[in-house]
Amino acid sequence: MTRQRLLNHFKTEDWLAVGAGLIIMILAIVMPDWMPTMPKTLDTLGSWQNIVILIAGLFVIVYAACKILGRPARGILPSLLVIFAVALGAQYIASSPVIKDTTGLESVFFAVALGLLISNTVGVPKWMRPALQSEFYVKIGLVLLGTTVIFGEIMQAGALGLIQALVVVFCVWNFGYWVARKLGVDREMSTMLASAVSICGVSAAIATCGAIKGDSKKLSYVISLVLVVAIPMMYFMPYLAKWMGLTPEVAGAWMGGTIDTTGAVVASGSVLGETAEKYSVIVKFSQNVLLGLAAFAISIYWSYKGKDHREKPTAGVLWERFPKFVLGFVLASLIFSFAMPLETAKSVGAVTKNLQGTFFAIAFVCIGLETRFKDIFNKSFKKPLWGFLIAQGFNIVLTLVVAYLLFAHISD
Repeated sequence: MTRQRLLNHFKTEDWLAVGAGLIIMILAIVMPDWMPTMPKTLDTLGSWQNIVILIAGLFVIVYAACKILGRPARGILPSLLVIFAVALGAQYIASSPVIKDTTGLESVFFAVALGLLISNTVGVPKWMRPALQSEFYVKIGLVLLGTTVIFGEIMQAGALGLIQALVVVFCVWNFGYWVARKLGVDREMSTMLASAVSICGVSAAIATCGAIKGDSKKLSYVISLVLVVAIPMMYFMPYLAKWMGLTPEVAGAWMGGTIDTTGAVVASGSVLGETAEKYSVIVKFSQNVLLGLAAFAISIYWSYKGKDHREKPTAGVLWERFPKFVLGFVLASLIFSFAMPLETAKSVGAVTKNLQGTFFAIAFVCIGLETRFKDIFNKSFKKPLWGFLIAQGFNIVLTLVVAYLLFAHISD
C-alpha cells in the first residue's frame, strides 16, 4: 500500500473520531485538572472559561474533520455556537433543583427535546446545518465511553451481568430481526432496529449502521425512536418493579438490560436506591462490553446476507465494514482496564465521562434538530415502529425472567 493510499485509508469519519477521542483521552491522563467541563451554572468566571475552551476545542475538531474529509467548512462556527447554546440550555435545565429532584433526567434528554422542539416548530435554517454532524459527535463520545468500561470492575462486581447480557442480546437481536422482517421491514432497517433494542440503544444503532454502511436517514429514525421510547420506560419501570415486589438486585438488572440509554438506566436505578442503581449499571456496562463483538458479528452477517448477497466475507471485507470507532472504544477500555491503576483509571474516567456527556448532549441536540415528528409517525415508518415496539416488549419480558433467575438469590 503506497503512502497516499494509506493516508486515504485513514481519511474517514470513523478514524477521525478515534483520533479525536484518543487525543482527548491522552490530555485527560496528562493534565486532568486542566480539562474543561460543561458548566451547570453561568454565574462564575470559571464557567465562562470552560465554555470558551469547550467551544474552541469543538470548533478545532469539527473544522479539521471537515477539511480532511472534504466537507464544506464555511459557517461552522455560528452553527456550532447555536448547537452548543442549546446543549448548554439542556444542561442548565437538567441541573436545576426542581428537575433534578423530581425527574432525575439527564441533560441528553432535554437536548433531544429542545432539538425536537426547534425542528418541529420554527424549523432549522440552512446556515445551522454545517455543524449538524450527530454521528461524528456520538462516535467520539463512544470512544470516550470506553474509558469508563473497566473489565476487572465489571467482572468483580458481577459476572452474572455479563451472562445476562449474552443471553438477552443473542435472543432479543434474533427475535427483533425476525419480527421486523415478518412485518416487511427491509434488511438494513431490521438490522439497525434489532441492534438498538438488544444491545445498547443509540451506540449499537450507530455501530451497526457503520458495519452495514446503512442509510443515515434510517439511522436518525432509529435513534429518535430509541430516545422517545426510553423516556416513558425510565419513569414506569421502577414503579413496575416496586409493584411486582422485585428485589433491588433483580430490578436493577432488569432495568439495566432493557432501557436503551446509560443515562436513563442510571436515573431509573437511582429511584430504587443504591443497590438497584449498582446492578443496573453493571448490566448496562456488560452490554456495552459486547458492542465490539456485536459489530464484528454483524459485519460477518452482512457480508453473507447484505444487499446483493455476493460479497464474500474475506478479511479485507470484514475490515472495511467494521466500524473503526469501535476499535477506539475497545482500545480505551483496555488501556483503562489493564494499563492503569484502578483508582487512577476511575479518577481520569470521571473527567472523560464529563466530556463524553458533552459530546452526547451536542449529538442529541443535532439528532433532535434533524428529526421531525411527521417522519417518526409517517405511514412509511409504521412497520419499523411496530417492529421496534414488539421487540422491546419481548426484551422486557425475557430480561425480567433472566434477571430473576440470575439475581433473585442475591441479597446484601
